[in-house]
This record gives sequence, structure tokens and C-alpha cells, in this order.
Amino acid sequence: MDFQRLFLFLIFAFSLVLVWDGWQRYQHPEQNIQSGEVTHKDSSVPQDIPRSSTVQGTSNAKQVDLLPDSSSPQPATGKTIHVKTDFLDVEISSLGGDISRLALLEQPDSLDRSKPLVLFQRGQGTHNYYAQSGLLGPNLPNHKSLFIAEQDQYELAGNAEQLQVRLKADDNSPLQVTKVFTFHRASYLIDVSYEMVNTGLQPVSASSYFQLIRDSVAPEGSMRFLPTYTGAAVYTEKEKFQKVAFSDIEKNKTKYAKQADSGWIGILQHYFVAAWLPKENSNREYFTRKLDGDLYSVGVVLPAEVIAPGQTAVEGAQLYAGPTESTLDKIAPGLGLTVDYGWLTIIATPLFWVMSLFHHWTHNWGVAIIFLTILIKLIFFPLSAASYRSMAKMRLVAPKLEKIKQQYADDREQLNRAMMELYKTEKINPLGGCLPVVIQIPVFIALYWSILSSVEMRYAPFFGWITNLSAPDPYYILPTLMGISMFVQMRLNPKPPDPLQAKVMQIMPIAFSAMFFFFPVGLVLYSLVNNVLSIAQQWFITRTAEAESKGVAAKR
Repeated sequence: MDFQRLFLFLIFAFSLVLVWDGWQRYQHPEQNIQSGEVTHKDSSVPQDIPRSSTVQGTSNAKQVDLLPDSSSPQPATGKTIHVKTDFLDVEISSLGGDISRLALLEQPDSLDRSKPLVLFQRGQGTHNYYAQSGLLGPNLPNHKSLFIAEQDQYELAGNAEQLQVRLKADDNSPLQVTKVFTFHRASYLIDVSYEMVNTGLQPVSASSYFQLIRDSVAPEGSMRFLPTYTGAAVYTEKEKFQKVAFSDIEKNKTKYAKQADSGWIGILQHYFVAAWLPKENSNREYFTRKLDGDLYSVGVVLPAEVIAPGQTAVEGAQLYAGPTESTLDKIAPGLGLTVDYGWLTIIATPLFWVMSLFHHWTHNWGVAIIFLTILIKLIFFPLSAASYRSMAKMRLVAPKLEKIKQQYADDREQLNRAMMELYKTEKINPLGGCLPVVIQIPVFIALYWSILSSVEMRYAPFFGWITNLSAPDPYYILPTLMGISMFVQMRLNPKPPDPLQAKVMQIMPIAFSAMFFFFPVGLVLYSLVNNVLSIAQQWFITRTAEAESKGVAAKR
């Protein structure tokens, strides 16, 4: 295989790797799973009130089978309690105390920037995604029980740092239960807890569960050509970060650490995550279930606690519902891994860190992308220079190679021998331009995903008509410029001797431009700047190599 063929192959291989990576992330999420099993709902699951849990500590009994059914939206018989903070606009149903709607006030909607993004919503004929919790035990309130709120409207006002919403269970049980929601200023965290007072004469055993219910519908504004992961995820200190696809939950093909004393469980979608965060170093049981229709349940059950007569107990967990950011590890270990950089996370994470530094200095993510691209080109300058120098030499000897091919057209063995002799005479390594390209491909793919997966790019302006680096160019100006830059770069490369290869090389800029019409502007900007820098570097090295060759020829 000559250099032109190999170079063409590498270009196509790089494109295929990008497409393959995106397809794998969409269809077959990576699973680093060693042990454990998933629990699914079966015909024995009660359809109304859950049975009493006898599970304590980390018993192997299946507490998940004690959960009441959540397959269909509940009838609107309860009141709606409206809660508003500086970050969240929340609706809580008095029926079960479910969080049935949650809007992120600091995050614009994907289709309408004037509206906040609605992460949770619930109802007939709409996308369903909501949070539930309850207690497991005889006659204990769950997500089908009625609660009474002190008022219908709550708002975090003044200098208050937190807001508390208290819902009292409307029953005559000797265990008086109050469900408490605590909201915090400038935070996407919600504390959900149960205060239980045993006013009876007998001990009461109660465990709690916290779950997210979601359909498999991709979020609005998702890009078909750049599929991103939508599905469940589990993190434990032992098993680390594991994706659990909805399709695998339905087919009962998932395995993960069911019993743990650390971690969290949640649901991911592009740029956002909702996750239940139990207290660290406390026993818990993670579960995933396929419900009726297109609904899936993921959650956690906390172990049973025995409450003696006259005693009070509190059980609870935190709910994070907000954007995926690299700083989420400060909230819970491993939560920062929800920023999904794929299989090149080890490279993408430091790249984004450097890009964040440039943003801190420039206050413009577009400029930060440009500076990062320049930095990467400088780091790889020696490798790129070797590649372009090899290409320049190959271009100079192209006429000689053509003569050799014509001379030995019928003798393949002699042709290869003559070509190798020419390379040796001219001191050319025909593969010298390939290794640098191969080494740089993982870095470019990592940067590609770091730009695609970073919520900071949402509605991040660059200049002029570019007001959202995460959306396609509305006027297709940057993709067109990128196509032109690819055409110029192809012209600087040695012309393939094969007419078919030459036609393919001419078509590639058009094909790539058409594909990039649908890519986020941030990715197109990176590609355009990289191409422009490559053109400048290749032109300079090619001119230098030609001048050196002419000088050597003149001396001869």
C-alpha cells in the first residue's frame, strides 16, 4: 500500500471511529460490571399497598419486590404544592409526595431559550419523568398515600439559605410520619427525609425507598447524528461507574452490585442527571425495574429500622437534579463521571480542564476552544512536522514513482523492490507521515467528546450570529468554511495516482461539510481552526522541503 492510499485510509478510519464511538455509546453503553443482579417486577408484586419488610442490614431478601406498582400515571386526586427557589421551580403532589415537575431556572429550554428547561414532568400523553419515595411496612405511607401540606405555595425569599416543605401522612397509623423536603439556595440538591414518631405500644419496623421513573424518550433537542446516552447509571466505590441501558433492563441482561454501602443511582440524559444520593457508609440496595408501558424505575432501598414505642427516627436521601458538571464529585464521589466523555475520559478530562482555564481568562468558550486547539497543535508540532515533511518528500518524488509504476506495471515484486530502492535513495520513510496521525487521533476524539458532552457549551455565545456553541450553525457559514479548508488541505497533499482515489479525495470536503451542517458549532469551530493551522503548517513545511530539494539539486 503506497502512502497516498494509506493516508486516505487513515482519514476514513478516523471518520469511522467517530461514528462507531457515537453508535456504541448509543446502542451498547459500556458496562464495567462484575457481580450482583438486577431485580425486576413480576406477577407477585402487590398492586396497592406494599407488604412489611423484614429486611435489616444487608440481608439478601428482595426488598424491591415489596414496592407498590408505579406503572401508570396516578390519577390527579391530590393537590399540587408549588415550590420555587432561585434554581428550581418544583411541583409536589400531595398524593405520595411525588416530585411530578421540576424546572431548572438557570438552564434554558433546548428549543425555546426564553423558557427554563423542564427536567421532570408527568401526565397523560406527555414525556414522563418524576421522582418518588415512600416507606415499606404494614400500613406505612408510600407513593400512593395521601399527605397533607401546611400550605400550597412555598418560595425561598430574602436571605434565607434553605426552604423546608413538610407533608404529614393522612392516616391513623401509630407511626406518625412526616415527609420533609429541604431546598437550598443556589443548589440543585433536594433533601428528602421521613420523620417517624412511634406513638403506639409496639415496635415498628420501617425501611424507605427512593426511585426515579422515566420513559425511554430522548430529550428534546437531541441531535440524531450525534447520539448521546439516555439511561440509568449506578456508582459504587467497589464497582465504580456503570451504565445500565433501558433496553438491558427490559431484557433482564443487566448485572451490577446490588448490595453496597456507598454510591448513588440515577438517570442520565445529554447534559443533565437526576440521582438519589444516600448517606455514605450506610447499607443500601440498588434496583432497576421495567414497568408497564414505556416506563422504567431505578432506585435504592434503605435497610429497615426498628422504632421503639415513644422513639423518633429519621430516614432519607438527597436528590440531585441538574446539569452534569465536572465539579459534581464535590457533592458525591463519582457523580462527576456523569459528564460522559466515553472511553477516552482519561484524556478528555484534562483537555476540558485546560479549556476551562482558557475560559476563565477569556470569558468566551469559543475563544477557549480556539486557544486549546492551538495548544494541541503546538504540542504535536514535532509529530505533525514529521508527517508533513514526509508528505512533501513524497510529493517531490511522485513523478519518479509514476515512472516506476509504468515501467514495472506487470511485475508487482519488481515494482515494490524499485519503490523501496527509491525511498532508500531519497531517504524517505513511506510510513513516516502515518504514525504521527495515528498518535493524534485519540486526542482529537477526546477533544471532540469533551466539547460535545460539556453542559457549559449550552447557549454559550461566540460572536455575531453564533449564540449557542452546542447547536448547529443557523446559517451554515462555519461548516462551509470548514469544507473549503478541507479542500485546500487536500490540494496540498500529494495527488493520488489512482483516478478513483483522486475523485474520492475531491468528494470528501463536500461530504464532511454536509455532515458538519448538523454538528454543534463548538465542534465545527474546533475542526475549522485545526484545519487552518494544519494548512499553514503544511504549506510552510512543503515550501521548505521544496527549497531544500532545489538546493540539493543545484549542488549536484
